[in-house]
Amino acid sequence: MMRQLLLDLGAEKPQTFDNFFVGQNPELAERLQQIVARVSSERFVYVWGQPGAGKTHLLRAMAQAAAPAARFIASEADAAAFQFDPGVTLYLIDDCAQLSPTLQIEAFNLFNQVREHGTALVVSGNLPPANLAVREDLRTRLGWGLIYRLHELTDEDKIAALNHSAQMRGLSLSPGVLPYLLTHTQRDMRSLSTILDGLDKYSLETQRPITLSLLRSLLQMEQLEGKPKTP
Repeated sequence: MMRQLLLDLGAEKPQTFDNFFVGQNPELAERLQQIVARVSSERFVYVWGQPGAGKTHLLRAMAQAAAPAARFIASEADAAAFQFDPGVTLYLIDDCAQLSPTLQIEAFNLFNQVREHGTALVVSGNLPPANLAVREDLRTRLGWGLIYRLHELTDEDKIAALNHSAQMRGLSLSPGVLPYLLTHTQRDMRSLSTILDGLDKYSLETQRPITLSLLRSLLQMEQLEGKPKTP
């Protein structure tokens, strides 16, 4: 089914610095790349922003760029993921507000280990440290270093990013396709890019140009417009 195709396309696409659209966040993107390259003296960075702003993308991009000396730690990871390893020079904790009480203790201990050994730690969350509903000692640690807000892309930024992606792949999009995407699908860049990938494949399979009509056909097939299927 096309639904599985879209999911597969999203899963296959690596999250890198190259496919992260910077928008209003040039200083943050540059700082994180400096940490990966180990040319920055900053050892603690906290990045916060709304869901879908790209926090996970950035942390995964860092993990890929610094592999194998980096460790990405999701909020649902087990305690073993927080154990300090001398071979890891960069730890990346995603969505810290979702850490369980037990894992908050593990994160606190990891902060101390990173500080002791001179390695680096980047953490993401949905709110500034002072507003997080986490342990007080962990909240204090989160405020140790630089704090950046990851600004969401404007609609104009998203359209520009998708247009650039389409042009790089030689896709011709009819006027109205991208504005319609923004108003009828999930608005985060990963979802938008995944749907654009699916639209490209659907266009090839049906031998039809990428028009608003083709997009509507795909979205109706996938119920991305919230319409129930006809029995």
